[in-house]
Amino acid sequence: MSRTAYHHGNLREALVAEAVSAVRADGAEALSLRELARRVGVSHNAAYRHFAHRDDLVAVVAERTMTALGGAMERELGGVDEADPVLRARLRLAGVGRAYVEYALAERGLFQVAFGSRAGENADQVLKETPYVLLGQALDDLVAVGFLSTEARVGAEELCWSTVHGFASLVLAGHVQVADLADHLDRLLGAVDRSLGARTDRAAT
Repeated sequence: MSRTAYHHGNLREALVAEAVSAVRADGAEALSLRELARRVGVSHNAAYRHFAHRDDLVAVVAERTMTALGGAMERELGGVDEADPVLRARLRLAGVGRAYVEYALAERGLFQVAFGSRAGENADQVLKETPYVLLGQALDDLVAVGFLSTEARVGAEELCWSTVHGFASLVLAGHVQVADLADHLDRLLGAVDRSLGARTDRAAT
């Protein structure tokens, strides 16, 4: 961000916007209040009046990341156009997982900031209010259409979340190399779908 992009009275937002840009370009290590202040064009003392510690800035960036992740999920859900209620509910759950992984890989710096620091308690709350809620709603829809039993519904969030988060983390860390990520992800989401169907003693086609 250039000096001309900063407007008096909106320094906090300018610092947050620059922090998001810096993390996208250079990862979490780019979150230095002194460097961000320099890039915005103010003294580091001015920056510290809005963020007393680096962790305060990390928390805000993590919160913004969770909000954006929820938005990506909602857009994916909005694209599901299927008349059959059972198939629609299954596709919506897959859409939630796909959006999660695709966002993590597209915004790896932000994703790692959001989940790599316990400073982001606000982000944890946003996670519960947005992405986690969307996952829960998708699972509830599976129960409503009879694909998932109420008994099998218990703990299903952890199954789904740990699957997609673990996969995204392994890819980001370079532990999983896939030639065709989209196909690999489809197979992974299909396995989750079959697992949920099997828990209900219902074959997943």
